[in-house]
Amino acid sequence: VQLQESGPGLVKPSQTLSLTCTVSGSSITTNDYYWTWIRQSPGKGLEWMGDIGPSGIADYSPSLKRRTSIGRDTSKNTVYLQMNSLKLEDTAVYYCAAAGVETMYEDEYDYWGQGTQVTVSS
Repeated sequence: VQLQESGPGLVKPSQTLSLTCTVSGSSITTNDYYWTWIRQSPGKGLEWMGDIGPSGIADYSPSLKRRTSIGRDTSKNTVYLQMNSLKLEDTAVYYCAAAGVETMYEDEYDYWGQGTQVTVSS
């Protein structure tokens, strides 16, 4: 299974971020994986943002829920992340990952994308 994140590298404050995770080697509708978005800000640890499971229902970090939407496009086998009202502190490397269970523990992820840098700056 391979995951590839894509999206804009630079976004202005208050704008909306849209990221795509293209999945190959597995269908995103499989019962085998939860597809997760994780980010890492400079100097900080990994932050679980949310995931979408086989049912297509997404779960979110309580701290990001108001600004975040995770969905999927089954025709393109992609998972997407949208985050609005971006702040400077949203600057981070954003990762897409897959795990066989719904988890926030990085050791339990089976596959990771390489990550995409997002910088929030005016």
